[in-house]
Amino acid sequence: MSALEIHVIADSTGETAARIARAAVTQFPTREFTIIRHRKMNTTTALIQALEAVRDSEAPIAVFFTLVNEELADLVKNFCRDEQIPFADLMTDAMHALEQISGLESDQVPMRPLGVEAEYFVRMSAIDFAVRNDDGAMPGALHEADICLVGPSRSGKTPLSIYLGYLGYKAVNVPLVPGIAPPEELFAIDQWRIVGLTMDAERLLRIRGERVRGMGGFGTKDGYADLVKIYDELDEVARIQRRLKAPIIDTTGVALEEAAARIIDIVDERAKNVGARLRRPPGVVRPGDAWSPR
Repeated sequence: MSALEIHVIADSTGETAARIARAAVTQFPTREFTIIRHRKMNTTTALIQALEAVRDSEAPIAVFFTLVNEELADLVKNFCRDEQIPFADLMTDAMHALEQISGLESDQVPMRPLGVEAEYFVRMSAIDFAVRNDDGAMPGALHEADICLVGPSRSGKTPLSIYLGYLGYKAVNVPLVPGIAPPEELFAIDQWRIVGLTMDAERLLRIRGERVRGMGGFGTKDGYADLVKIYDELDEVARIQRRLKAPIIDTTGVALEEAAARIIDIVDERAKNVGARLRRPPGVVRPGDAWSPR
């Protein structure tokens, strides 16, 4: 079955439309898609050349475009309608909606920089924090964290910490290893910040087995990749998590984004129950929060 084509037409890099296209195609896992970008389409001449390339393609096509100039956007719309090509206008509809609520007209300036705002620096700082504190590397910094993840090795602690950092939360993760006492600092931080992770033993075995093979067999003698010992390990980890009064999330087969959302909801609710509050990174709005663009 041949690949389907999504032609992205943009007056800048086309990254915005390409990201939306990539998100959309994940909903069609049985089909293959090729994303083709036509960048910096700021003149009628350049745009017509791109549309000719679209017309010459022999594959089934959809067109996504982000053009702030309405004349150029209309040119694409009329072309797609004439050629009976499905299309999605990802920019002018959004601008029209904002014009209606603001009472102003958009500037329609192509390639205008998005700007670097506080949110960017908060995210970068949070990601850096997650990387520096991976695997409990700096127990003394645990008190600085918004969220603390505890669980066995390969249960998803590191990617979740970094993804939470991407969302703007300062996250740390601490491995719970049989026979090794957790750092004392872990028992001194707010309990509502702590979330435990676990995973199905057989799934954990497969993940660890792949790691062991990649490390030339290291870990086969100490039970790291032994199913019976993994069951014992999970039991011991669960006992420590109970001592910490940590709610548990089973990450088996759960998407990173979904697990992160669950963690934030849990920590947020636990904070409210004790009269505390989970810090809100800039740009993050949750139900019940008042919001202002300032």
